[in-house]
Amino acid sequence: MIKIIKPGLYSTIQDKGRVGVQSYGVPYSGSMDSFSSDLANKILNNSEDAAVIEITMVGPVLEFNDETVISITGANLSPLLNNKIIKMYEPVIIKANDLLSFGGLKSGLRAYIAILGGFKTEKVYGSRSMFKNFTKHFKLNVNDILTFNNDILFKSSKISLTKGLDIDKQIVAYKGPEYDMLNSNQKEFISSNIFKISNNYNRMAIQLSDLLVNNLKPIITSIVMPGTVQLTPAGCLIILMKDCQTTGGYPRILQVEEKSINSLAQLKKDSELSFSLKI
Repeated sequence: MIKIIKPGLYSTIQDKGRVGVQSYGVPYSGSMDSFSSDLANKILNNSEDAAVIEITMVGPVLEFNDETVISITGANLSPLLNNKIIKMYEPVIIKANDLLSFGGLKSGLRAYIAILGGFKTEKVYGSRSMFKNFTKHFKLNVNDILTFNNDILFKSSKISLTKGLDIDKQIVAYKGPEYDMLNSNQKEFISSNIFKISNNYNRMAIQLSDLLVNNLKPIITSIVMPGTVQLTPAGCLIILMKDCQTTGGYPRILQVEEKSINSLAQLKKDSELSFSLKI
């Protein structure tokens, strides 16, 4: 088992998320940067839906009571094992009583810790992803205990990595259902402007600081999903992320592709981005 000595700023258990229950108002959830999360599991030869720890900006301190193997991907938060620097993107052997901690943030925003066999937390609607009012806890807390299967034999994967985190600030998107309600000036603004991420960003959504003059009327409440870009009456562009609601009444002007959602998950306040529209 693993004891949470310090939880970090916002550390949660995530997996591939909840699929097939959105008609009941249940968010998808799941790892914000699915590429980094999947890669952490692949390094250990885990199944792709094995649960991982998602770390945001400040890493936790974890005490291991059993031997296992872990891997760390995503943002570089200067991982340390027993106060010694360890490498990311490769298997790390853990012994009983080892202490995993993190230093300063060097790149990105969210890192992922995979463990051999995955973390064994409660499942709700087919997923271990933490979400407020669904799971017992919505984030990791001091003295929480995490369990895993320590009887699994590690088989080395053959993944060869030449570089770590790849953040593309050109966000690829498709036209949303209400895109054609925009006039030519609005469309030009979206396609040519450099936007900044405001201080309103979390697992639910990312709000951009640049305003778009908006005279569109609200729509009948309709389906939204991670990657949907909504335009509010005040002219704010809001990019929905993994914990977003399942319906909304703001015009859906763009839909961001999955690869760009991974990049968005690694961007901080004041990061700049632009949209590349696929027709």
